[in-house]
Amino acid sequence: MLHYTTHIINPNAEWVTFVHGAGGSSTIWFKQLRDFRKHFNLLLVDLRGHGRSKRKENEGNTAHYTFQAIGDEVIAVLDHAGIRHSHFIGISLGTIIIRDISERYPERSLRMIMGGAVMKLNLRGQLLMRLGHTLQSVLPYMILYRFFAF
Repeated sequence: MLHYTTHIINPNAEWVTFVHGAGGSSTIWFKQLRDFRKHFNLLLVDLRGHGRSKRKENEGNTAHYTFQAIGDEVIAVLDHAGIRHSHFIGISLGTIIIRDISERYPERSLRMIMGGAVMKLNLRGQLLMRLGHTLQSVLPYMILYRFFAF
């Protein structure tokens, strides 16, 4: 299961789920947490191979590493945490994941905020994602973000 962190203000409060971009982790949301945790329960997820989430043993076979598979891993976290539905906030790759979740599981998604939304992954985007995935162990994610933004 993916690594995740929750901040609960009230069991009856609505949930907001944060999904980071490629090369990042749930730690990128630290500035947003201050305000959101006043009004919502929060779920922060580290996607597979990012932050404190482990890579799968067969990760060399990227055929199984699809947006749908990643979305299902996020849904598994929601199920494990007992979260029936949530607002979603995503950045970059996270926008693809939350859009996929809202299309396939509309009953799970209340609203979405998509920053730096990626609507489809063309060849250049695929190359950048693979480059980021390869370099994430040697370069800090903020350097990768700045490079990708450029």
